[in-house]
Amino acid sequence: MARFSLPLLLLAALGAPLAAQVALPGVAVPRAGSVLGEVGDLTGQTLDRTARQARDLARSRLQRIDRLVRSNRSSIERDARGEPARRGELLLIDAGADALRTARGAGYRILETVELAELGFSVTRLQVPTGRDLDEAEEHLSALIPEAAFAPDNLHFPAGKTPALAITSAVSRSAPGGVAVGMIDGAPGKMVAVTGMRGFAAGAPYPSNHGSAVASLLASEHGGPIRVADVYGTDKAGGNALAIARGLGWLVGEGSRVVTISLVGPKNPVLERAIAAARRRGVVVVAAVGNDGPAAPPAYPASYDGVVAVTAVDGKRRALIEAGRALHLDYAAPGADIRAINAKGKRIRVRGTSFATPLVAARLARALQKGGDWREAIDREAVDLGRKGVDPVFGRGLVCGDCRGH
Repeated sequence: MARFSLPLLLLAALGAPLAAQVALPGVAVPRAGSVLGEVGDLTGQTLDRTARQARDLARSRLQRIDRLVRSNRSSIERDARGEPARRGELLLIDAGADALRTARGAGYRILETVELAELGFSVTRLQVPTGRDLDEAEEHLSALIPEAAFAPDNLHFPAGKTPALAITSAVSRSAPGGVAVGMIDGAPGKMVAVTGMRGFAAGAPYPSNHGSAVASLLASEHGGPIRVADVYGTDKAGGNALAIARGLGWLVGEGSRVVTISLVGPKNPVLERAIAAARRRGVVVVAAVGNDGPAAPPAYPASYDGVVAVTAVDGKRRALIEAGRALHLDYAAPGADIRAINAKGKRIRVRGTSFATPLVAARLARALQKGGDWREAIDREAVDLGRKGVDPVFGRGLVCGDCRGH
């Protein structure tokens, strides 16, 4: 269903037969020039307002990152691109013995090597030498071992993050058969039923309102198994690339055919490789475009090749003004005027692309359960919004348009 802009609607009215216009007593018919001038002014004002909102969202993102880094200097610092990452650590991908020997000789300490067997590669955590900032260490290691593939351990953030609450018991409940869906986020509270859960951060699993809301929305539309990888726990530097890669590996190994990720961060070679490996295993990854507005950098993991990127609309099917962007966009789903369950088990209103993403993941799992091409099935359901056909605001259309959560 296409939407028409205000200028188009007014032009349509001006193009109607004159009898139709003068049939309304007491209504003066304005000259076309004056109406178009007013429309132009209104359109300009709307564009200016939208541009200001986009700039404000982008500025807010930078301020939020700055506050995070300044208040957690012992665990977080900026990488060479200015993005937040785990302090004093670099990640080497599939490092050989010679590379590790060279790094050790230059003062880098090997903390551990993580074998991501399900994804077919390993990651070695290196501690940066004392007195060297992360951005300096990136430049130094690149010159020291030019053939090495490495990355900072970048942080990823949930939209609308809320305070976590103390857990009282483990969550592990059975679910009916069907396509297994994995979720990478914070842990849900005990009121949200999941099939299994595992932590990949200090203090995990530890329930969060964001993780609870995402899991509850997923469960509201998906009757099959749900497994959760908690990549936050109580870690100030939680949501890092290695934690997400480890969580993804576990979910793939447990048989998840769909994985939903309502987190946003910068491009990272470790996570990019992990997602590519999961896709080769036949797993469909669904990710949110974030809530930092259209002026923010492209969102990852939504922007990685083959990831199903999801944006959000409100109850009137309008795109959320704060919706971020990705290098591609697949679908929209309700992300406002819906309800979810928080960590205390209470129904709450939620807003953001984070909450649209599990709805698309659930629909995708349903399509996989029925067999055939899931893309064709989702496309048949999707309601065309905005410009006819695929567009950069709504992607291929609105999925789960009647979903309202709990």
